[in-house]
Amino acid sequence: MRHGEVENPDGVLYGRLPGYHLSELGRRMADRVAEHLAPRDIVHVGASPLERAQETAEPIAKAHGLDIATDRRLIEAENVFQGKTFGIGDGALRRPANWKHVVNPFKPSWGESYVDQVVRMMGALEAAKDAARGHEAVLVSHQLPIWIVRSYVEKRRLWHDPRRRQCTLASLTTFTYRGDRIVSVGYSEPALDLVPAHLRVGAKPAKGAGKAYGA
Repeated sequence: MRHGEVENPDGVLYGRLPGYHLSELGRRMADRVAEHLAPRDIVHVGASPLERAQETAEPIAKAHGLDIATDRRLIEAENVFQGKTFGIGDGALRRPANWKHVVNPFKPSWGESYVDQVVRMMGALEAAKDAARGHEAVLVSHQLPIWIVRSYVEKRRLWHDPRRRQCTLASLTTFTYRGDRIVSVGYSEPALDLVPAHLRVGAKPAKGAGKAYGA
């Protein structure tokens, strides 16, 4: 699961920075997904150590009488631009100081490599699969790591257009195992009606919509 909307009044790419919590709307998203998952056979709930992921996982864990297992492998991707604005139309790519960080979009050169994200996210999936064998687990993470591990499992290239990620706020990307092998991947959006239109999959980015970043 991707976490819900975050309170980010300055529109910065918050990345791994501490202190970024769910907004009131984000908490409603988390509650909505918890309600959606209430009938499921969930025996394990894990989350990234960042506040927004922990707060998203909380109502799900509570509904199933579970504690949250914090797993650092689920953390947001490292990014050199965290703490800065880096939105559509804000001029970030015209600043010479930033050019050295965007020379290789295939790695990418501005942060944690896609391969490293695959390794840690697959490790988190495997651990959750073992913890919930025969049942279900929920892991709360962040948009980019979720999309990268899904791309890997579905045998797509890892470099991509960020605008085309199918990983809306509070969405569920489901990996189904048969034994120790992933046999299918699903996707659903239980809180879609709560997601602002400009943050939905396929929405056209608006100038100054920097709050969409740092997920």
